Amino acid sequence: MMSMCVEKALPFVLMVFVILSQVTNLIVSKMAMSRGLSSFILALYGDLLATLISLPFAFIFSRSNNFPVTFAVLCKIFLLALVGCVGQICEFAGTKYGSPTLATAMLNLVPGFTFVLALILRMETVNWRSSSSHAKTIGTLVSIAGAFVVTFYNGPPILNKPSSLPTLLFLFTQQSWILGAFLLAILALSTAIWYTFQAAILKVYPAKMIVCCFYCLFLTIQSALVSLLTVRDWSAWKIHRDITLFAVLFSGCTTAIRLYLISWCIGKEGPLFVSMFKPLAIVVSAVVGVIWFSDTLYLGSIIGGVIIVVGFYAVMWGKSKENITKVETLRNSASSSQNAPLLQVHTQN
Repeated sequence: MMSMCVEKALPFVLMVFVILSQVTNLIVSKMAMSRGLSSFILALYGDLLATLISLPFAFIFSRSNNFPVTFAVLCKIFLLALVGCVGQICEFAGTKYGSPTLATAMLNLVPGFTFVLALILRMETVNWRSSSSHAKTIGTLVSIAGAFVVTFYNGPPILNKPSSLPTLLFLFTQQSWILGAFLLAILALSTAIWYTFQAAILKVYPAKMIVCCFYCLFLTIQSALVSLLTVRDWSAWKIHRDITLFAVLFSGCTTAIRLYLISWCIGKEGPLFVSMFKPLAIVVSAVVGVIWFSDTLYLGSIIGGVIIVVGFYAVMWGKSKENITKVETLRNSASSSQNAPLLQVHTQN
């Protein structure tokens, strides 16, 4: 019983850790880019470090791997890295022109995009006569709505006095806000494509560590090409011993860890499960802002957080009931196949 509880709770715990590290990475990256570090250079150095970290683990796991790395698999991982490269550039550039709050807000579009893509690719099914399908669909919409409530509705202050300065979401010009929002919307779409494409790759090649290693390698090559074309000032490639160095180290280490954990959760629970944790990022960023930066906690944040939790648990309930139905169907089919020969012999006698 204890092992079953741990097995069911492990994907939740891992995805919460992923969201915490991603929000922290956005904040640290914003601080480093405000010191003059190029978003392209930050992405390149982070990808290179992630490759160096994942390489020895991939070598160790490859010894017991029975799945050969074919050219077709490498092409799929290369395309996956291309989608990730586009998303990474949009993430850092969108955060640079906007803010971590805007970035987490736009990522709330990921569950909706992922749900649509999963339906198109038949990774998720919708039966309008089934309560589990109703729960998944409505829960996804409710979770997205709750995230936008947290982002765009304040209400009366609950904790800490509001500052006379503008909030973090509006610390940039209108033109920068539009550009940042556009780039982060592309990030949300590319993230949804990445989740569904990763799930398709893991079905034909389930060696997650090998996939992560080649993904980081291809991502580093693509980031290097983009950086060489966009950053012509060689002085911008230098990393100083300040927040910029910490941002590179933190980005590389957390990228390597997040990639494997996300891949494991996608293989275990599917792309929709992973995408449903994205709206929780805005709640995490709000909590971090209140505790570390003495930001004001508004009633809208509490209401939106409750809505997100309700939508999240609705989706999880729908998927859990759907899995129970699949197990019962398999059991019934297995029992009927076992009884079929007995019925035939009885009929012949």
